[in-house]
Amino acid sequence: MTEQPPQDLSTVQLVERLQHQTTTLVKTEIRDALDEVKTKSTRLGVGVGVSGVGALLLFFALATFVAAAVLGLANAVDPWLSAVIVGAILLVIGAIVAAIGARRAKAAVPPAPQHTAASVQRDVDTVKEHLR
Repeated sequence: MTEQPPQDLSTVQLVERLQHQTTTLVKTEIRDALDEVKTKSTRLGVGVGVSGVGALLLFFALATFVAAAVLGLANAVDPWLSAVIVGAILLVIGAIVAAIGARRAKAAVPPAPQHTAASVQRDVDTVKEHLR
């Protein structure tokens, strides 16, 4: 079925067509926004899960190396002092890494539907332009 050209339609028919097209446009934009958020959320979830497993393995490896460092340093100084030295070093390194991570987390882009927002803005601009 072909649509009639706008010049052949009555005002009522034009308003009905506008209402239908606006409804379709809004539904499409909402569906696109939801799809974009779902895609980003899925990627984020998979990334967090894999990173969590990796972090756990790194934790066990680091704990083993810390124990080895304490035992190795205990050959040069008292065992309690070697544990304090290694603990202090880890405290400083941990504070630095935590500060860097917090700074990066604050700068992270939110998982907002940026492409859909830009598309909606273009639609609004187009409508404004044609209303003049």
